[in-house]
Amino acid sequence: MKQSEIKELSVAELQEKLGEFKKNYADLKMAHAITPLENPLQLRKARRTVARLATELTKRELQ
Repeated sequence: MKQSEIKELSVAELQEKLGEFKKNYADLKMAHAITPLENPLQLRKARRTVARLATELTKRELQ
């Protein structure tokens, strides 16, 4: 997800998406440990999306 898309989401939607992306990242990581992924850059993309969502949530909590 792009940062502009993340900024448009509500707090509830952010929390929901964060849960989805964390699960997706964990699944990718497990699959990569068993059999290397065809495109390992998926891991980086998923990890960074999780970080973007978590950062936006924290930013909104502090405001």
